[in-house]
Amino acid sequence: MQSQEIRQKFLSFFEERGHLIVPSAPIVLKDDPTLMFNNSGMAQFKEYFLGNAIPKSNRIADTQKCLRVSGKHNDLEEVGIDTYHHTMFEMLGNWSFGDYFKKDAIHWAWELLTEVYKIPKDILYVTVFEGSVEENVPFDQEAYDIWKSLIAEDRILLGNKKDNFWEMGEQGPCGPCSEIHVDIRSLEEKALISGKELVNADHPQVVEIWNNVFMEFNRKADGSLEKLPAQHVDTGMGFERLCMVLQGVQSNYDTDVFSPLIAKISELTQGKYTIKAKDDEEEKINIAIRVIADHVRAVAFAIADGQLPSNNGAGYVIRRILRRAIRYAFTFLNKKEPFIYQLVEVLSSQMGSVFPEITAQKGLVMNVIKEEEASFLRTLDQGLHLLDQVIAQSESSVISGAKAFELYDTFGFPIDLTALILRERGLELDEAGFDLAMSQQKSRSRAASEVSTDDWTVLIPGNIETFVGYDLLNNEVKITRFRKVDSKKDGKLFQLVLDKTPFYPEGGGQVGDRGFLISANETIEIIDTKKENNLILHFAKELPENLTGSFTAQVNEETRRQSASNHSATHLLHQALRTILGTHVEQKGSLVSPNYLRFDFSHFAKLTEEELKAVEDFVNDRIQDQLPLVERRSIPFAQAIEEGAMALFGEKYGDEVRAIRFGTSMELCGGIHVQNTADIWQFKIISEGAVAAGIRRIEAITNQAVRTFYKDQEDTLREVKNILKNPQDTLKAVVSLQDDNAKLKKQLEQLLREKAKGLKGELSSEIQTINDIQFLAKQVDLDANGAKDLAYELGSDKTNLFLVLATVTEGKPMLTCYISKELATEKGLNAGQVVRELGKYIQGGGGGQAFFATAGGKNPDGIAEALSKAIEYVK
Repeated sequence: MQSQEIRQKFLSFFEERGHLIVPSAPIVLKDDPTLMFNNSGMAQFKEYFLGNAIPKSNRIADTQKCLRVSGKHNDLEEVGIDTYHHTMFEMLGNWSFGDYFKKDAIHWAWELLTEVYKIPKDILYVTVFEGSVEENVPFDQEAYDIWKSLIAEDRILLGNKKDNFWEMGEQGPCGPCSEIHVDIRSLEEKALISGKELVNADHPQVVEIWNNVFMEFNRKADGSLEKLPAQHVDTGMGFERLCMVLQGVQSNYDTDVFSPLIAKISELTQGKYTIKAKDDEEEKINIAIRVIADHVRAVAFAIADGQLPSNNGAGYVIRRILRRAIRYAFTFLNKKEPFIYQLVEVLSSQMGSVFPEITAQKGLVMNVIKEEEASFLRTLDQGLHLLDQVIAQSESSVISGAKAFELYDTFGFPIDLTALILRERGLELDEAGFDLAMSQQKSRSRAASEVSTDDWTVLIPGNIETFVGYDLLNNEVKITRFRKVDSKKDGKLFQLVLDKTPFYPEGGGQVGDRGFLISANETIEIIDTKKENNLILHFAKELPENLTGSFTAQVNEETRRQSASNHSATHLLHQALRTILGTHVEQKGSLVSPNYLRFDFSHFAKLTEEELKAVEDFVNDRIQDQLPLVERRSIPFAQAIEEGAMALFGEKYGDEVRAIRFGTSMELCGGIHVQNTADIWQFKIISEGAVAAGIRRIEAITNQAVRTFYKDQEDTLREVKNILKNPQDTLKAVVSLQDDNAKLKKQLEQLLREKAKGLKGELSSEIQTINDIQFLAKQVDLDANGAKDLAYELGSDKTNLFLVLATVTEGKPMLTCYISKELATEKGLNAGQVVRELGKYIQGGGGGQAFFATAGGKNPDGIAEALSKAIEYVK
């Protein structure tokens, strides 16, 4: 049984028993201070259990994305090592809010597992809560007695508070639970030791698959329990484990939930996954592939739900999960380039129909993961090499905490990763030494990270290098020092330091200048400029022949002008946002390049069209006002703040700062700016959107980019006018065209409805009776809506109807299946299952409810075979 069918059978089972099927809540929680992530199916319903809100239905079922990597429920270290723990997993669940309780919950669980999924009863065990004197909660006699009517008593086990009293966190709804465990070991293994001895013993083939939680209490902040206003049922069945059982495999990773990911990982890494590893090397590869397959799901869905990797809170957890996957790929699969982001395509095609957010956010998810991979691979490459040196130089099995801190502080190598690698090699980390080094570091300014490069060659000792780029675009310079840098990413480069440079180094969101070093005999291209340890580094692919000669440093004037225009526009944009949206707006990041500007800011909602226009107009009004640049290069920090300058949160400022003012906009900034806002020419917002919870992003253009934008718009308008035969009023012509199209569409729909009614009588005579089922499978000349109308028309007149209609619209085939509700219930027929199977013949798929479903496809030639196979469901 495939995973899609397994999931659908669960939902259909409870839908037939009066449950409302609801979509999964986001995996990231933004409005619950007690939880960072959705770690269970019930998290989104907690307010119902507490009686703080009224649910849409007293019976609900769904499949919920869950993440367990932090807090009380933390399975991270087991993931990949074993075959049944996961970070992100699906939890199939059914809930009763003050409706049914233990009897129905237990009976339905047993019915679904043993009669619908047909799991043999003799491989199942159940547990009930033995009670707790400490909590003043008695033995769950009621659950025990219910189970006695369904299963042999020797298969009913007593569980303690750890295993059979379920809590979702340090506080919140909780109660005794009754678990269902399955033993999928071989007969030979079962003969050696009883399954009851292995329940809750972390055996990979004796695992819990379903937990029925009977919510009776609320855990308060002080640890005490109080009765909930009503009794509730919260159940959770591990989807991946259920698939393992029903698909007859010994590992969650051998199911079709993970096999597409594993296949893609193997393809991208050339790492072969083996179901049973023959040696340690194969097992290391297996573990790495399992880690990646699991972790990409957690990371991708978290990002799709709005949580970007970061250095704190939920963002840090997501970054940590992704980095663990990257590290396993780097170490055991020899992957030195980003590739995990490509797995998002597999997730999207595999799970997009159930969780559409992974498809809707696919581009963002891929970009974020790829960027994180590239960044961390640089850290790993260098850090692992240095850690090897530290280990080699150590005379003890306990590795210096100070050395580990140096890796963390200087190279950004995560301390938890260092500890993990050391454990794998049988070594220990001097944690006390690390904590001491961290404490000492917090009391002084953080030293700039060293770079693994050649030593500096100093040409002019004692020279004080200065930046003259605020005033000059070119000037005479000398090289004071240089060094070589060799990296896998950029190849061999040289870093040059000049005595008086006009090149602006990357900083404050603005990209570094480019340009040339020119002498009488040669021209050296400067491809980037950065700052490090108060040195402005000019990157070049080659060294000048005469290093001690004089050069003209020439900044690319056009790119500098465009960058300055965009940078000044970010200041005006910041002022506009705070004026129009409110002073809660704070800059959270920016990118200023010659081509465009990107501005991230704190705000709680998407900007409306009116707000965006107001922001755009605000900035353009300041441009039209021709506000001159007022620059103060050395002003005491305290004085600048007192005079109203904005200091960006998280930025470090010295005692003296540079303040930039355009009219009433005043900010501390070291970037390059226009001399007058008129130089910006015009400001145009291109996009606005979310990048994280509470963080919005505006991308905009100025100057020449706006001219190009308007020219493109004019060209497009000209093409539209040509298509419309050059009307006098283009807008009126487009509106008229839309009106005509709408009228024609309505007329067509009416004609199709009438055609469907006409076909009703014709098709009624073609219906045949097979095994007391009225059956018809036929292709009709209708669109999808017409086929649906026809199906319901026929269904309203016929009982026990099994109908399959095929249609083709614009070359795309579709199958529509209608099954009378009484037939679906009595015979167990399911329209969703039917179209999924028949859809294969038209190279497509679909789904729906038990009595009505559709499937679209790509191959109209397969319709005849699909229709011919339909009769097999009623024979």
